[in-house]
Amino acid sequence: MSNKATLGAGLVAIALASAAAGQTSEWRRVGNAAMDLELAGLATGPVDRVLYSAAGNQLLIRTLSGKLFETKDFDQWVAAPANLILPPAAQGQTVSLPENGAQVRNPMASSLRVYAFGKFVYRSDNGGKNWENLTAFRGLSIVGNNIRDLAVSPSNEDEIVVAGSAGVFRSLDGGRSWSSLNENLPNLPSPHIRNLPEGPQGAQVELPGAMVVEWQPGERQAWRPADNTQAAGELFYRQILSGTRGADVTALATGQQYIYTGMADGRILVSADGGNTTLPERRIGQSGAVTAFWVNPADPRIALAALATHAHGAEGIPPRLLHTIDGGLSWDDISADLPDVTVHGVTADPTGNAVYVATDQGVYFARANLDVLSVVPPSWIKLTGLPQSLSNTPATDVKLDSSAIQLWVAFEGYGLYQTMAPHRAGDPRLITSAGLMARAAAPGTLFSVEGTRVNSANAGGLPVPVLFSTDTGSQIQIPFEMRGDSLALAIDGPAGARVLPAVPVVSAAPAIQLDPLDGAPLLLDADNGVLLDAMHPAHSHARLQILATGLGQVQPAWPTGLPAPSDVPHTVAAPVRALLDRNPVQVTRAILYPNYIGMYLVEIEIPNIVNYGPAELYIEVDGQPSNRVRVYIEP
Repeated sequence: MSNKATLGAGLVAIALASAAAGQTSEWRRVGNAAMDLELAGLATGPVDRVLYSAAGNQLLIRTLSGKLFETKDFDQWVAAPANLILPPAAQGQTVSLPENGAQVRNPMASSLRVYAFGKFVYRSDNGGKNWENLTAFRGLSIVGNNIRDLAVSPSNEDEIVVAGSAGVFRSLDGGRSWSSLNENLPNLPSPHIRNLPEGPQGAQVELPGAMVVEWQPGERQAWRPADNTQAAGELFYRQILSGTRGADVTALATGQQYIYTGMADGRILVSADGGNTTLPERRIGQSGAVTAFWVNPADPRIALAALATHAHGAEGIPPRLLHTIDGGLSWDDISADLPDVTVHGVTADPTGNAVYVATDQGVYFARANLDVLSVVPPSWIKLTGLPQSLSNTPATDVKLDSSAIQLWVAFEGYGLYQTMAPHRAGDPRLITSAGLMARAAAPGTLFSVEGTRVNSANAGGLPVPVLFSTDTGSQIQIPFEMRGDSLALAIDGPAGARVLPAVPVVSAAPAIQLDPLDGAPLLLDADNGVLLDAMHPAHSHARLQILATGLGQVQPAWPTGLPAPSDVPHTVAAPVRALLDRNPVQVTRAILYPNYIGMYLVEIEIPNIVNYGPAELYIEVDGQPSNRVRVYIEP
């Protein structure tokens, strides 16, 4: 898929087939572990130690979290033996230092060359009498700040590698130019899920220090810094509360007027009136630090608290997950058979009686009725199917989307992964195939039934075509003949016949189709069929094609379940508008997409743009807006 932009409509067919075939039943990686911080190359998390092998053909590093990695090709990294003991770094010799506290490294061979590092990296070719700053640019370091180590190749004194807060960078010409070794290094530090993709916004994770980075829809290279105002405000608020609580506030969550605060010593304080007063503090057993909360958005009196494990006392294994139904007046331990590990994150679907936790040993799932205190302890099951590299990797956070259909998990070092929420396997839902979100149905819309195989379906006495079907999901098309205010889909599957919860029926419910692999909108250059993204932007005065579903009736009418013809265009009956950064642009045609079922093509002309770069795009049909997506535009 890396050659996506050259595949044109062929990739569109693959993407649609993947969505229809239940792509979300597999774990999908969202982004990588690299960040674009406008340095000499891509960055990652802090690395505090780097050294070459004796022959200079292999590199070994230690991350700040203590993990060891090695590379033989200076591109791909693999885990080094965990019990490997690194030798102490040898401090070099010099007649002077370029900055206070700088450390020095000498090449192995007899040479007047000396390297030093501190805030910047330096080189001297006369034993330290004079120094050249190798990484300063406008007062900042192009390889990140806080350089922690430097290694010189034993076979070439011009080849050096530095390790610091932004990862690992290499120079082959004595520091005159630099390249990043971070692109494939799994060292994204302790990511916590900040926001899930919504409209033109991509997935966002928060890193230590309230740094927020975003994987934008259609991104191919790296996480990029995003607005961290809210995260920084919450960090500041926790710091203020820490001064009044007598311990560090390690977790904070709000729901309506309820404020839940958890401390490093395991205490929990809850305010039911926006912080004016607090209930008496609670602590169950010898619990560890409170790491996270989940608060029911519909009823904030119902909440879950996750805790760290610690050394056992006489009371045995301490709680790892607590549950309240009265706003923190009492807490119930629902850890049950959950392993003796720290829980870093928790999320739940109260209507589906499902709870997920992120732990040091991966992700666990249990069925639990959160509306009442537990009578029967829940039984925890570890989720499987992840890549082998994640088998022993701690999960740092977990989150469900607003429809509780997709499960998102953050892993230490590796970043973000997504799959269909396993509890949906017994509780299927009807959602639009464009972005897998719950919305109203319009005649002709493509919908997905997530959570089961559909053998046949009908609605209101009308047969509903099943286009694709797998054990975990199926794709259907809403009949063009559908009438009425709601649709109750009756399906026949492995569990027999059942009727899914009804969804509203409207004349149009437009949704721009997204690539199920990376969430990028399916936008084409009309002249050459190239898929547009950040690396292949649109241009002023060019024609852009938007692939969508849910645009409703067409003229002349077309049968449900059949690919649209290529010789006779079937035009959308309702008025169609397109808006670019909320300004109307010319729609040149809106038709059924030839040779596809239930897909529409809206073609627009890009006007002369003054402010180039990312722009927000959406369509309106019969006054109903679609999801909002990002399109990149250049002159």
